[in-house]
Amino acid sequence: MTRMSWNPAIEPGCPDELGIDVIDTLIVPRSRDIGGFEVRRALPAPKRQMIGPFIFFDQVGPAEFLTGQGIDIRPHPHIGLGTVTYLYRGDFHHRDSIGSDQIIRPGALNWMVAGRGISHSERASAASRSGPHSVLGIQTWLALPESHEDMAPMFEHHGKEALPLIEDQGVSVRLILGNAYGKRAPATLFSDTFYADVKLAAGGRLPMPDNHEDRGIYIVEGSISVAGQDFEAPQMMVFRPGDRITVAAGDRGAQLMILGGATLDGPRYIWWNFVASSMERIEEAKAEWSAQNWGKGRFDLPVDDRDEHIPLPG
Repeated sequence: MTRMSWNPAIEPGCPDELGIDVIDTLIVPRSRDIGGFEVRRALPAPKRQMIGPFIFFDQVGPAEFLTGQGIDIRPHPHIGLGTVTYLYRGDFHHRDSIGSDQIIRPGALNWMVAGRGISHSERASAASRSGPHSVLGIQTWLALPESHEDMAPMFEHHGKEALPLIEDQGVSVRLILGNAYGKRAPATLFSDTFYADVKLAAGGRLPMPDNHEDRGIYIVEGSISVAGQDFEAPQMMVFRPGDRITVAAGDRGAQLMILGGATLDGPRYIWWNFVASSMERIEEAKAEWSAQNWGKGRFDLPVDDRDEHIPLPG
């Protein structure tokens, strides 16, 4: 393949001369059933808490539902993070405590920043429940830098057409967050980040962005080779900083998520749906959610989804 015009700094072929030790961490996701459907959790992992600001990474599905059924994630709280919802199949109806009400469909972005505190629910839409349907997507959290942990919560939706699309021979990259390959996605961010949905045809080659400190790949479907070694879905790999990396799809092609950014300003505590730079912040959030003083502190419930909520664990 000739040099990719959208990433001219990478010489073709050069990354393949590197050894497999360019992979700093290899993660095999853990499967969990969370009420009728399966998730595969890649982050946090025993040997790796974060990739750049990414601290939580779940593949949702693939899950099949009969007419009248669907995912029902009841209202629950977050602090200290931003949640990213991106779907390949199906839809989610998002509602939150600051009044956002948005159905997300494949290829679009829901970006909710919890800051000091927010609650939200995600359920299959009424339209999808009208017949059999399937869901496949990725949900991930980005830990906020300490300077923004107590910011006011916010929500942004960006449609598929608003996310930059980069295409070349056998390669399609939709930039979801941040900057890569000379493009910038529209969502408001608070630290250096990139996150992109990548489709590779059989044999298609992808140079990883070389302008970010932390970089990782999650294989959603298919397989890729890195430095001559093959890796099948579902696996996540984290690369050493500074190396020029190119991956190549196997004979079935590949669906990937690439992610990373600047190393965050320190480790984070993570408990249930809370992320913080100190346990004191988490203890305060636990107490407020348990108190159920909706609208009188950091937490309220979504305006049109107040009949139930997920209680504090334990």
